[in-house]
Amino acid sequence: MTMSSPNSATTHSPSEATPSETVSGTVESIVYRNDETGYTVCTVKTRAASRGNPEEFVTLVGNCAAMWEGEELHAEGQWIRHPSHGQQFQAKAITCITPTSTEGIRRYLSSGMIKGIGPKFAQRIVDTFGEQTLQIIDKESGRLREVEGIGEGRRKLIKESWTEQSGVREIMIFLQSHGIGTAKASRIFRQYGTDAIAIVKRNPYRLCEDVWGIGFKTADGIALSVGIPHDSEVRARAGLIYTLQTEADDGGHCFTVDADLLLHAQELLDISVEILADALAKEFEKGTLVKEENRIYLRDLFRAEARAADKLRRLLDTPRTFVPIDAPKALAWAEGKMGLRLAPLQREALDNAIRSKVSIITGGPGVGKTTIIRALTEIFGARKLDIRLAAPTGRAAKRMADATGHEAQTIHRLLKFNPSLGGFEFNLENPMSGDCFILDETSMIDIRLMDQFLQALPASVTLILVGDTDQLPSVGPGNVLRDLIGSGAIPCCRLDTIFRQDTSGLIVRNAHHVNHGEALETREGESDFYFVETGDPEKIIARTVELMTQRIPHKFKLDPLTDVQVLTPMRKNLLGTENLNEVIQAALNPAGPSLVRGCTHYRRNDRVMQLRNNYDKEVFNGDIGFIKEVDEEDRALVVLFDGRPVRYAQSELDELVLAYACSIHKSQGSEYPAVIVLMHTQHYKLLQRNLLYTAITRGKRLVLVVGSSRAVHIAIKANQVRERRTTLKERLKS
Repeated sequence: MTMSSPNSATTHSPSEATPSETVSGTVESIVYRNDETGYTVCTVKTRAASRGNPEEFVTLVGNCAAMWEGEELHAEGQWIRHPSHGQQFQAKAITCITPTSTEGIRRYLSSGMIKGIGPKFAQRIVDTFGEQTLQIIDKESGRLREVEGIGEGRRKLIKESWTEQSGVREIMIFLQSHGIGTAKASRIFRQYGTDAIAIVKRNPYRLCEDVWGIGFKTADGIALSVGIPHDSEVRARAGLIYTLQTEADDGGHCFTVDADLLLHAQELLDISVEILADALAKEFEKGTLVKEENRIYLRDLFRAEARAADKLRRLLDTPRTFVPIDAPKALAWAEGKMGLRLAPLQREALDNAIRSKVSIITGGPGVGKTTIIRALTEIFGARKLDIRLAAPTGRAAKRMADATGHEAQTIHRLLKFNPSLGGFEFNLENPMSGDCFILDETSMIDIRLMDQFLQALPASVTLILVGDTDQLPSVGPGNVLRDLIGSGAIPCCRLDTIFRQDTSGLIVRNAHHVNHGEALETREGESDFYFVETGDPEKIIARTVELMTQRIPHKFKLDPLTDVQVLTPMRKNLLGTENLNEVIQAALNPAGPSLVRGCTHYRRNDRVMQLRNNYDKEVFNGDIGFIKEVDEEDRALVVLFDGRPVRYAQSELDELVLAYACSIHKSQGSEYPAVIVLMHTQHYKLLQRNLLYTAITRGKRLVLVVGSSRAVHIAIKANQVRERRTTLKERLKS
């Protein structure tokens, strides 16, 4: 290969109008790659015979839709001298060419691009077929069985992956020309297959609905670049739906008033109100949007609120199928069975739950909610009733099971998602069986999930909802628990007496201090709660790593990999989850076999979190797992979620993030032996009382708040609960 000669005496900026130079060679290694943008730093092996040097390695940087080790490339650009990294070739255009040499082909196949081929099989295949290898895979894949260790199953996997990669590359090149990175391009291909380019050209706005992680602004950029007019009806309709969806996702709102919708959509799209009004009328006609008085809803949110209210009224009005329980006798029996004396409010809550078809039990930590759940399972169990326990997250369900000795499930598993049906097996037409259903952590449940759960209940069941209204509201739209309590239609008991106190007891006390707007309480000596004052972000990070890796394991005998969770308000910035996870992984789990996506190495024993509901894998948004196997040959991971192994291919790693640190919102419903809560004025916009309260209540044995006292003070005093626009409360009242 040949390479143009760099002028080492001259430094060019990308904006200077300098003549293009070229570099050609083989991709030796990929140093860095951002899958979202395609930005790549790689080492290229070139030949420069004219300089008397048969081989030369150069660093090349630039954007490329897809690149693999072993490929040949041709790049146009300029040589620059980077102040930290020295001489580099900055490419304006990169063309990748399938390798032709046996060594290039071996490295190409070893790079992980093809499922079923790692370094070992790449070597065997190239040893067998030499320079004809890629043609054999493409045209005569049956011959792969001639290679030792390749059976029909692996041959089929290799062929399917080869076909997919060929399609992905074509799509990636098309999409990158419209500003779409590699990771999103892969998702688009998985959704649409070989029709992807045609679908995207015809209506890019479909991406918003069909492909996880692609929003309106991305689709809008594609639409404008493929020639869809700025003031077109299809753009106006997509913008209206996006505006409503943003209100639901970011604000938790179930509706928007019509004037606000048109105003916000006009600001987004910069098109006339007349065009928007016509587009809105078309959406009403189509049924995508629903109007009730001056409120405008996405259809599914309107139906969810209306159906949930209707089902709750029917539950309240429908008699039970079992003989009524004598509440006073049942309470006395439960006290004897459990060996404790219930407080008056606990007795009232139990009485409500036994007598009422639907009831609510609410209160903060340590007030006896779990004791009541246990008593109810004892009472209903003694009557041989069919009891179902459920919670929004796996950890919350496990806590219910541990406390009661009775099986508990996540709501998703209780409803049984069926991929072939594209929905839950249990629904209005096929209700679940059971006499008594108890839901814990109800504050986490959004209106969509509550609707799906209620539709699957027989009208004769008894339903008990348990939760803490002072925690952060659900991540999804709606304010279900608050609305149910506020309606006054459902018997509710609020517990406020603290019972759970150990020898130190400051976790529970401080949770209630925060909830009442009071300062944190600390004490000298042994405790379960500590505040570590430091205002410098770099020192906060250093102290967090020290606490997690040294102090906590030594003093409290807790495993930092499994028992200690760092909680922070944000994802971005120095004290956000992304940076913290990189720093903590480097301290706790720095080496070993790994799979790489972007800048992240996924290694054995890493703690990871699922980012979206994946019904096929039965893993849901916010689930925490631990990597137990890294298969470098087949480019796959095995993650244990509550002891259940789940396999992820390389292309599915965008569903996972490291979870040594996670956002406080994502920690809802979980409980950890120890938590380190970061509080700093960097997080000013998010500092709220319910945020700090939720973080503190995640710790079971130990809570350490690390940061500035000013940030803590701001959070405690900020109690302006952001109201969500919902109508569930009013529908129940009516």
